[in-house]
Amino acid sequence: MSKVVLEAGNKAPAFSLSDKDGNTVSLSDFTGTKVIIYFYPAASTPGCTTQACDFRDNMASLTSAGYVVLGVSKDDLPALQKFATNENLAFPLLSDKDLAVHHAYGAFGEKSMYGKTVNGVLRSTFVVDESGNLEHALYNVKATGHVAGLRKKLGLDH
Repeated sequence: MSKVVLEAGNKAPAFSLSDKDGNTVSLSDFTGTKVIIYFYPAASTPGCTTQACDFRDNMASLTSAGYVVLGVSKDDLPALQKFATNENLAFPLLSDKDLAVHHAYGAFGEKSMYGKTVNGVLRSTFVVDESGNLEHALYNVKATGHVAGLRKKLGLDH
């Protein structure tokens, strides 16, 4: 199976996933809205906590610019509930246990971890415009400082 690599201008792959409370959230729910979808390896791990809290702390400016943020991981719902509660995350955290959405976005594959090549979640962020097309497809982003760089790309850094 060849790895998907999305780029700006591509149609964002449709999905429907369960949020931490078991509600179904679909990309199509946000037609007409700008969406930031970010894939992270595991809830409550140091890097993922840093990244999630960075989104949380920038939520007001992202929301006022018309963006909705969705976090996607392979975690089960109890892990997502605990993560959201512990870190006070008010945006949807979605569970993709079978990794189908990760694969559709190219957010799973070979990566280097501690000098070894392993298959795993590639920390990635996608910005979807109001009509469902990708404005940005950012692969292998860093947990720290990522939201500041994203804000700059989106023209929100004034």
